[in-house]
Amino acid sequence: MRGAKSAKWVAGAIVVALAATACGGGKSDEGKAGAGAVDPNGIFSMDLGEPEKPLLTGDTMESNGASVMAGLFSTLVDYKSDGSLEMINAESVTTTDSKTWTVKLKPGWTFHDGTPVTAKSYVDAWNWNANIANAQGLASWFADIKGFDKVHPEAEGAKATADKLEGLKVVDDNTLTIELTKPVPYFAHKLAYIVFAPLPESFFKDPKAAGQAPVGNGPYKFKSWDHKKQIEITRFDGYKGPNKAKNGGVLFKNYTTVEAAYEDLKSGNLDVIRQVGPKDLPVYRQDLGDRAVDQPYSAIQTIAVAFYADQWSKPKPVDPKVIQGLSMAIDRATITKTVLNGTREPATGWVAKGVLGFQENAAGDVTKFDPAKAKELIKAGGGVPGNKIFIQYNADSGHKEWVEAVCNSIQQATSVQCVGDGKPDLQADLTARKNKQVKSFYRSGWVLDYPVNANFISDLFRTGAGGNQGGFSNKELDAKIAAADSAKTLDESIKAYQGIEKELVNYMPSIPLWYYKVNAGYSEKVTGVQFGQDGDPILTGVEVHK
Repeated sequence: MRGAKSAKWVAGAIVVALAATACGGGKSDEGKAGAGAVDPNGIFSMDLGEPEKPLLTGDTMESNGASVMAGLFSTLVDYKSDGSLEMINAESVTTTDSKTWTVKLKPGWTFHDGTPVTAKSYVDAWNWNANIANAQGLASWFADIKGFDKVHPEAEGAKATADKLEGLKVVDDNTLTIELTKPVPYFAHKLAYIVFAPLPESFFKDPKAAGQAPVGNGPYKFKSWDHKKQIEITRFDGYKGPNKAKNGGVLFKNYTTVEAAYEDLKSGNLDVIRQVGPKDLPVYRQDLGDRAVDQPYSAIQTIAVAFYADQWSKPKPVDPKVIQGLSMAIDRATITKTVLNGTREPATGWVAKGVLGFQENAAGDVTKFDPAKAKELIKAGGGVPGNKIFIQYNADSGHKEWVEAVCNSIQQATSVQCVGDGKPDLQADLTARKNKQVKSFYRSGWVLDYPVNANFISDLFRTGAGGNQGGFSNKELDAKIAAADSAKTLDESIKAYQGIEKELVNYMPSIPLWYYKVNAGYSEKVTGVQFGQDGDPILTGVEVHK
């Protein structure tokens, strides 16, 4: 298990964020070289890129910042690999109608500054994160709660008419209630996400300072952040959760390329690497032996459409047949086998494996390689304006090779020119997306925030959703999503979303490429290294040897 993390945008070709329960990883390390007595206060190092933004629970939307936040904050609940909930800071989360929820906290928890974690700590944090004046990128996660339209009005330039979500009530120090605008049967699962973490009173006195030196309630406390070099967190001995750290802390070391991180791992200057780049995939198992990690996890790689781009919006919106055709021009089987060395599995839908509601072949034929059909669909849809497309990606994390392979496949199959548009790092990539500067498509990797198929549909394709950076909007689809959210039971909601996923082929908000696998490794200095359902190392379980 783990403390709460955020997930969202995948920085690397292999890694994302939001660790859940352990679902694999290294084998027992007893008797291996370097496996001596454990140092409970030992610090281990892990590769990381520079977080995109300050470390705020309401605005951490990418994997670099999320990896740090995972150690600093715990949320009310977590989830097991079978999708069921595990209580972390919550004693219980209950409902009789999926509309009004009661949360009872485990008493005795404190923040890293020694102040108590109470029901008010949660309510104040959620009200702040939801308020439009604070411009938090994850504010839409509170849209289910009654009164969100007043603290975060939809109209362009509108200001909040309230500073508190009407649906939140503090009953006592350890009890709060949440009233939603309509029943949402999977709402308790959403509470595992970082945006629902609590915040101490000190945060509200200086949020800017808190973003540089967060005070959380998780198994680790913040120590330092040397920008673009390293971040260090240390074990919080006052932690009351079930996932107490078996080490003294984590040193997150900044790398500009995955290749450099891998070389440091081999030379003993890095303990855990979250991803192995395409260049080293063919040899890393031989290099690392039992310390090589190769396992699936719940994430998917896609190419998202920038619907606001002139190419797709002027003089009229793009016909989905064009996107269908480009999808059928991609030889996923060959690319995953060769360029990605068998470390990916071609995707057949938009929902990642391992989450409730996953279904095979949800996209029908559009993920099958068929050059003749691809050309036919592109022509039927009016063709690609300019006969040229761009795929934007961050060049610091091993994407260049597969983007070029996808472009070559499209060009050879359809004669549509395709060019990779590399940005130097994830920060530059995300900035271009948010400033609506993407020319055609952008590389999009998405990992579960909670293990329900809604997370891969509603949180990516609903109008105004935090993960919807391509500007996709369809009122008909929004209505179907709202209906699925209002189903009486979790099972009914999941089934409704399964129907929606099969209909996405008619809209093509993105092109599914492949399901992720963890291809990572660790040094002889550490043992107990496991990777969660989200593909990230479970920090608290790592043991450091003397």
